[in-house]
Amino acid sequence: MTFESKQEVLSWYEKQPRALTPAFVDSIDWKSVRNFPFSERFVPVIKYMRDVETLTDMYYRELRRTPTGKDPVISKFMERWGVEEVFHGEVLNRFLVEAGYGSDGKWQEQVRRNVSRFYRLNTRIITSLTNLVGRQFTATHMTFGAVHEMSTMQAYRRLMDIADHPVLTELLKGIIREESAHTKFYSSMALLELRKNDVAQKIARFVIDHFWRPVGQGSLAKARTHYAIATLFADADGRQYLERAVSDRIRQFPGFADLTRVMETIDQICQRTDLQTV
Repeated sequence: MTFESKQEVLSWYEKQPRALTPAFVDSIDWKSVRNFPFSERFVPVIKYMRDVETLTDMYYRELRRTPTGKDPVISKFMERWGVEEVFHGEVLNRFLVEAGYGSDGKWQEQVRRNVSRFYRLNTRIITSLTNLVGRQFTATHMTFGAVHEMSTMQAYRRLMDIADHPVLTELLKGIIREESAHTKFYSSMALLELRKNDVAQKIARFVIDHFWRPVGQGSLAKARTHYAIATLFADADGRQYLERAVSDRIRQFPGFADLTRVMETIDQICQRTDLQTV
């Protein structure tokens, strides 16, 4: 499906039903979580995913200070996107609780408090620079978002495959359905913006090539990012999976035919020998 305007993209998105409805969440057999084998090595991965989703409201506030976030179509999308992403964090935390790795009721506050002052200051500087570029930067925001959403969705799929826990699988399938709609929105908006002119393409490509990092790195500790990436994608099958599902798709964007940044970053992380949980 291709779109001719941003409004068409938004109209499509708004027609997509929620996957994680109250009925869906209630239908999950939470009490059976401990009846199936579950490796502790996945606990830091799920906590990382949970915390990244929880910080979505912070990312949303950052973007709202830019011309991209003030675009009425993008702003309307992000209102629902923010609610869905934060809820993903809540249901992931519920799985951890049911599995015996629960957090206290203030875990969300703690996640937000742990974001470093350096990250917050750096974000404000970047936002100011973005405002100087203006709407030309929207293509970059949407491309960045597309890469993040694609990689997040594949991380969930990879976790589902290797953890092989039936209750977690059911939960992740619901999250993936919503992430798929987010990916379609970002990708479609990126294509529309990148096609406008060569300048937008060059800015977006420069930023991705020089500044792209796995989603969550910066707001969360680098060691946590590296552990999650290595756990999910360290073997050849994992990296091939990511190459097909993310890099090959982004290479179809105008100006990105020879993109290598994503897999180079993933390879560098997976080749480290000092990975630790935090």
